[in-house]
Amino acid sequence: MADQRSEQGALVLFSGGQDSATCLAWALSRFCRVETLGFAYGQRHAVELECRAPLRAGIAALHGWEARLGPDHMVDLAATIAGLGATALTAEVEITMGENGLPTTFVPGRNLLFLTAAAALGYRRDLKFIIAGMCETDYSGYPDCRDDTIKAMQVALTLGLDRRFVLETPLMWRDKAQTWEMAQELGGDALVELIRTESHSCYKGDRSRLHPWGHGCGECPACDLRAGGWLKWRGLK
Repeated sequence: MADQRSEQGALVLFSGGQDSATCLAWALSRFCRVETLGFAYGQRHAVELECRAPLRAGIAALHGWEARLGPDHMVDLAATIAGLGATALTAEVEITMGENGLPTTFVPGRNLLFLTAAAALGYRRDLKFIIAGMCETDYSGYPDCRDDTIKAMQVALTLGLDRRFVLETPLMWRDKAQTWEMAQELGGDALVELIRTESHSCYKGDRSRLHPWGHGCGECPACDLRAGGWLKWRGLK
């Protein structure tokens, strides 16, 4: 790719879910060196962490991207996030809409912590570009997924570390149907099938059922978004 990114390295926030898997493929198609970063934060769906290694390897093998894929990193934020209070994403709490208009799966400050940790690692690894799957087109209303938040974090991290960082969010203005389409464009049917069967997005951590759109309980907000996007993309909705 004939732009400045092709000769530089990138760090992808890689959870093991649909969005981060698509972002990893996007980064591998553009950067000469790509590393990944995952977080253990006491999430109910910690099974996503088990999906990371096979999903990461499978994506890298699609276009001979193995040579571009660098180390994987894990950061444990469980004690930090647990110490700030429980949510429906970190404890056996009912998933509902809260009085503040946000779903109880919202973990206050989570993405801000993720991006701060990513920038600190990027500083040490000489990785200027940080790729993340935040989106405000088709999402659960989380304020730390908004484009304005990401832009503000880019400024803050660049100032705070006295080094230029670029936060790339390739899914920001895509709905879930367009995210499936993006996967198709990046890796064809093989990538779509890999994401469908090997990634995990269900908030309840349910991998006992494989639906046409992937594993999940079929009832939580994450499953609703993923399933709805699949049906729309396939022309069934």
